Amino acid sequence: MPAAGATMEVMSDTPKQPYQTLGNHLRYLREQQMESLAEVSGAVEIDETLLERIEAGHVRPSEDILLLLISHFNMQDQEAVQLWELAGYDGSERRQQEELVQEVLQGHKSAVFVVAMDTRTAYTDSVNIESNAAGIVMRFGQLNSKRQAQPVANVGMSYEQAEQVLQQLQIALLRNRYLRNPRQLPPPSDVA
Repeated sequence: MPAAGATMEVMSDTPKQPYQTLGNHLRYLREQQMESLAEVSGAVEIDETLLERIEAGHVRPSEDILLLLISHFNMQDQEAVQLWELAGYDGSERRQQEELVQEVLQGHKSAVFVVAMDTRTAYTDSVNIESNAAGIVMRFGQLNSKRQAQPVANVGMSYEQAEQVLQQLQIALLRNRYLRNPRQLPPPSDVA
């Protein structure tokens, strides 16, 4: 029996992070397929640090990201539903969205959809290119004051699209080279 005024430490099975069980399950699936964080994040086109935070239970993946992970790991329906519930998605929000879409399509309600687009140009001074079976992922960064690359954008694409991007880059570089050093015609001769 503890002395008066002493506190007892109670052991608890509850996870320290809100989505620890979900994260542990996703990490287990990744390790079972013997894939690295970089491979999985590249395959589902999300930032590697985000995947790491999801696996640590710090953040809940969005519905879209969770669906991509479920698809990537080829999960059976029952296991997918379990993950969905671990993430706190019970399906009622999705049903409400589907009902709204049906009402709009049937003309019962009007809706305005806002799609956020960030059209700012981010200049980078580093790029890391990774490839996997699905294509490539280019991770652009900017060096901070400590000369460390901070992520600016991740762009994933198929190999076919990467070839098209490469062709467009070559054209742009050749055009720029010509504009910097245009070829000039020789001066006219004084022969009459």
